[in-house]
Amino acid sequence: MEAFKKLTTKEKALQLNLDERIYGTIAEIGGGQEVADYFFKAGAASGTIAKTMSAYDMTFSDAIYGKTKRYVCEDKLHKMLTKEYNLLSQRLTHRTKRSHFFAFANTVETINYKKTNEGHGWIGTRFQKHPNSEPNDCVIHVILKDNDTLWQQQVLGIVGVNLIHACYFYTEPEDIINSLRDNLHSDRLEIDMFRIEGPDFHHVDNRLMSLLLVKNGLTHATMFDLKGNVLQASEKLYKKNVMVLRGRFRPVTNVNVDMMICGLRAIKKEKDVDMKDTVALTELTLNDLTLEEGHVDETDFLDRVDLLCSLGQTVLISNYQEHYKLASYLSKFTKGCKMGIILGINNLARIFDESYYQNLSGGIFESFSRLFGSNVKLYVYPSVAKDGKTVLTSAEFEPPKHLTHLYQHLLDNNKVANLEGANVDLLHIISDNVLEQIGSGKSGWEDQVPRRVADIIKKDHMFNYPYELKVDEEEDMVSD
Repeated sequence: MEAFKKLTTKEKALQLNLDERIYGTIAEIGGGQEVADYFFKAGAASGTIAKTMSAYDMTFSDAIYGKTKRYVCEDKLHKMLTKEYNLLSQRLTHRTKRSHFFAFANTVETINYKKTNEGHGWIGTRFQKHPNSEPNDCVIHVILKDNDTLWQQQVLGIVGVNLIHACYFYTEPEDIINSLRDNLHSDRLEIDMFRIEGPDFHHVDNRLMSLLLVKNGLTHATMFDLKGNVLQASEKLYKKNVMVLRGRFRPVTNVNVDMMICGLRAIKKEKDVDMKDTVALTELTLNDLTLEEGHVDETDFLDRVDLLCSLGQTVLISNYQEHYKLASYLSKFTKGCKMGIILGINNLARIFDESYYQNLSGGIFESFSRLFGSNVKLYVYPSVAKDGKTVLTSAEFEPPKHLTHLYQHLLDNNKVANLEGANVDLLHIISDNVLEQIGSGKSGWEDQVPRRVADIIKKDHMFNYPYELKVDEEEDMVSD
């Protein structure tokens, strides 16, 4: 099938309706029959739609699709897709040799009358690319930004048509992602989770898809777990304490590991913190992944993520360079729980650099209100002075003179604290030096990274680790 560019939503729906091979069910909960409505109004809908379904009452929904803990959640979406797709293959056996079946579903919460909630929802399609083939799944999570219910419903209808159309008329996942906001202004919709899988997309690494969401401006942040599974932040972080370690992790070193260990030890001592309800995040910013002309080295990105995941880390990708933006984003989900950010002296100095806040009318004071207004605490990891001996902590940090009292206020109110128990013997480790040693084939770098990390770097030749080393050199490196 060839893709047609710049189609309106009605034209996309009509193109699907006129394709005799594409046939399926549309089931919608919460936002109205917005997607089905576009197909009916486009004309010839009988060529595409076998059935439409609405189940707004939770009792009816549970009876049809099975109970879930939350009404709007990914689990509910999957139950809907499974139920409706299975019915197609059971009841339409006469079409199996010629039809590409699909089941589309969404479960959505739109903004309420008092505007006290945020519109969001799960949207997905289970679809065949070929008759009698195993289906693929494409699932997204959307945040509806309009301040009016009808406008949010309009967005829901458009993005639903975009999803079904893209799954059939595009083959490259990035093309599918970029088409999801066709005919929509970027301010109206955020897509913070995308996953596609199945026999026709077995080659797709959904971690890269997560990166593309951020890179292409569909969302500000996305995350995935230690197994590479894409996560939805509102579910993973809902009412959780969070400890964040920001860095390039190129590669992850023993210092990074010690920073996280010390950070988790510190937050555990905080009042009202249960470690069962605490999530540790390692965060990479898009700026640290971007090369010249805005290109992202995908291999380098996956290498870093693989190493972090091998250490059991949950990884967050964001375009938030400023700490206050990251804190504001996470606080939407943590709902007042404790949040810790681990940083070194250099990053603490950047926080007090007023040049970073020229875009804010309130300057550094506005940034601090956003950063520390979300139950946030900065945990400062020690560093070594230029003399190579003196250990620097938050006590030695000197902000600009006119901000001294502001810094003292943060110290007095327990908003900034030293990380106790840091292994000062590791402070000489600098990731750039480790990276240079890896690429040049020099020995000694293995002692500066976790053993598991060193093994993976060698095995997969990450970070330009040489493919050919003399036998005696390789043996020396292993023995070291």
